[in-house]
Amino acid sequence: MAALARLIRTIIGKTFAEEGEQGALHEQMEGFRKVLLHDLTAEQFGDMYAQTICYGLFAARCNSTGAHFTRTHAAYDLPKTNPFLRKLFAHIAGPELDERIVWAVDNLAELLNRADISAILQDFGRATRQEDPVVHFYETFLGAYDQKMREARGVYYTPEPVVSYIVRSVDAILKKDFKLSAGLADSSKVKLTRPKQRGKGTETIETHKVQILDPATGTGTFLYSVIGQIYQTFAGNKGMWPGYVQENLLPRVYGFELLMAPYAVAHMKLGLLLRETGYDFSSDERLRVFLTNTLEEAHELTGLPLFTQWLSEEASSANQVKKETPVMVVLGNPPYSGESANTGEWIAGLLRGSDSTTGQKTGNYFEVDGAPLGERNPKWLNDDYVKFIRFAQWRIEQTGYGVLAFVTNHGYLDNPTFRGMRQSLMQSFDDIYLLDLHGNSKKKEKSPDGSKDENVFDIQQGVAIGLFVKRGKVQGKPAKVYHADLYGTREDKYAVLAEHDINSSPWEELHPQAPFYLFVPQDEAVRAEYEQGWKITDIMPVNSVGIVTARDALTIHWSNEDIWRTVNDFAHLPVEEAREKYALGADARDWQVVLAQADLKESGLTKAKLAPVLYRPFDTRHTYYTGNSRGFHCMPRGEVMRQMLAGKNLALTVTRVTKDKWDVSVSDCIIGHKALSAYDITSLIPLYIYSSAKNDLFEESAAGKRRANLTPEFIADFSARLQLDFVPDGYGDMRKTFGPEDVFHYAYAVFHSPNYRSRYAEFLKMDFPRLPLTRDVALFRSLCASGKELVALHLMEQLPKLETSYPVAGDNMVDNVRYTEPSPPAPPPPAGEGSKGRVWINRTQYFDNVPPEVWGYHIGGYQVCQKWLKDRKGRQLSYDDLTHYRGIVAALARTIELQAAIDDAIGEWPLQ
Repeated sequence: MAALARLIRTIIGKTFAEEGEQGALHEQMEGFRKVLLHDLTAEQFGDMYAQTICYGLFAARCNSTGAHFTRTHAAYDLPKTNPFLRKLFAHIAGPELDERIVWAVDNLAELLNRADISAILQDFGRATRQEDPVVHFYETFLGAYDQKMREARGVYYTPEPVVSYIVRSVDAILKKDFKLSAGLADSSKVKLTRPKQRGKGTETIETHKVQILDPATGTGTFLYSVIGQIYQTFAGNKGMWPGYVQENLLPRVYGFELLMAPYAVAHMKLGLLLRETGYDFSSDERLRVFLTNTLEEAHELTGLPLFTQWLSEEASSANQVKKETPVMVVLGNPPYSGESANTGEWIAGLLRGSDSTTGQKTGNYFEVDGAPLGERNPKWLNDDYVKFIRFAQWRIEQTGYGVLAFVTNHGYLDNPTFRGMRQSLMQSFDDIYLLDLHGNSKKKEKSPDGSKDENVFDIQQGVAIGLFVKRGKVQGKPAKVYHADLYGTREDKYAVLAEHDINSSPWEELHPQAPFYLFVPQDEAVRAEYEQGWKITDIMPVNSVGIVTARDALTIHWSNEDIWRTVNDFAHLPVEEAREKYALGADARDWQVVLAQADLKESGLTKAKLAPVLYRPFDTRHTYYTGNSRGFHCMPRGEVMRQMLAGKNLALTVTRVTKDKWDVSVSDCIIGHKALSAYDITSLIPLYIYSSAKNDLFEESAAGKRRANLTPEFIADFSARLQLDFVPDGYGDMRKTFGPEDVFHYAYAVFHSPNYRSRYAEFLKMDFPRLPLTRDVALFRSLCASGKELVALHLMEQLPKLETSYPVAGDNMVDNVRYTEPSPPAPPPPAGEGSKGRVWINRTQYFDNVPPEVWGYHIGGYQVCQKWLKDRKGRQLSYDDLTHYRGIVAALARTIELQAAIDDAIGEWPLQ
């Protein structure tokens, strides 16, 4: 089926290209663009068309009762529960189907005709937790049809235990918090006053209280489970079931889906389920699963081609549910997409506290405690899952009460960028339950005992179940927040979820506090202690993340000669020739070949703009730096990076929000944004700020034209504690005065304290580090000395004796990097062989005398001794390279000694 689908997609693509803009395919694509997918490309349309034909036929075959199944009769076999798909399929695959496609579609129909569909549906999913055969078939099909598309769309079946936990928990909440003894099966009614649909004034109607919506239905997994949960309550009363479905189930269960294929599958699956329970649909009944974009307002359009009109009517029906139906339960698994395509004004306004439907001010995810977040790049708040949470929160606020139950990315629990979102949720709901399922391979999560922790999905991003309860909010009283963790293997997690629900999970009550309102447990006493320190960006306010090149292979080189040769060649090549020669790929919004070339030419191509860049720990490379926005570099961060080029300077490099491993290092040049971690963004915080009359990035600054990047408030506080006067540049005498570089070295020492890092680990991963200040001048002097030596080591300006040797001659080619453990202490190793360990670069050559603790030492997310060599795989190491590596080993060995000495000097925490 997947092979035929790919063939149909190819034929459609050719047909689309050959027909004129007034052709039927172009008309249909424009319909989808106007109503649903505004940025739909011709290629995406062809894919949608092919999948719709395949799943339309499959759905028809599953519903067929005739002796022989054919394409021409498929529209009649499609379930009446989906009138839109029946119209659509008759339109795109009926008698008017393009002759060039007919034979492939007919072949697919014959394949389905010969298949034993009932056996297929019974066999799929038996041995897995993907127990819904129809959906398992859909995911398997996508994997065979287009694996990359499956991954890009995030099409991953929600495991049955996760769905079951959520559905059973919602059922329990309805019974406990809302006193509805039947839970999800409740059929009670409420009176609702609403504007008249025709005419002026209002009208009062009676409607169901427990109305249920899955706003990202996909293939209907959650609604399938909801119906199954309700059906269980009719054991012994099956005779009452048909009447209940018609009167009290179908009118109150809704789904929204944006993509055609899962929309078709959802209808098929739910229709089959209800048929299996003994319910026969009447001719005018439909499932209330709509093809629509949840995150956009839909307006019914008129005077359109028939196909577009059908799409508009479907979306408008859904819009009525969004705006007018008092939905009480919103549940599901919304998509996760950091690069969200849902940029409509309505949802963007909701995120920022403006409800365009009412004109009222509402919860604002971009504010906290009434003030703007102040985030330089709050893009994660635009992730699709955040928008779906915001939609569900809004919908329940309109109803006045209800339950929100999602499984989503777990990043919103503790990421500082989401603090406004967390506060808004606390202001909307009465109770919040957060079950963190972890499984974040990006953070390299492990169980507390060090054992494996796996994701419940086949994805890298960790997830969490969120259950939000609004009984009828008392204004001004924040929600009670409860949290629980679930670590372990995937099967272990499935077993726990299958056996428990909200009533039996081991909740711990949290007390989220300003400024972050964290949804994770914290040691409150240690947090209060930590927050007594100064945040480093409040001490040194001028800072930015490192440069983003967008094209490292073009912009970052091993030597000045390499980068100079490259820019001179690249700048003068025709655009497409340059793209091909340097394998630059397609242009992006923030980086384009033509802009990069123009930037180089406008700079005058001078060697004065060649600059070192800290690329990875102990790994300084070379670039051509103009400092202009969206030129040769995608994001050059000129305002801050020029401080490293205008004169002698030092800078802290530090991660803020940490998925990998929090750390801090030092640089005397510009840095890349991945200098400390492949996952976390590295920021640069310069010690000195230079001024220049011409504001020339590369003009050497005259003496006295720099100032310390230290706030007056911090200087006054530290000076009062130490009873020392501050000098504005360099060092103090440490008896009566102290200077900017003393502060820098003190901070560098404290941040390298192992006890500091372990004691405040949970806080360090959430924001820039805080610096505790001492009143003990002797301790201050000691830490300044240790910090100064660490800085010299990490800049490789002052190294101890190089104990590491490189004893074997050869071609020095880095081939297979590996480490062999030290020889055992007895018997002693043979003469001439090291007793510590060896780092091999190929089959015969190695660095000797490398201690295990040095080999395993990490700076940020990088294992330094391994990373430096792996990045040079396939290169021949020069004499300078070999010497540099020996220096890295020596610097790290001494760093470990100094870190122990720093802890000895500080003694007991908190620092006094």
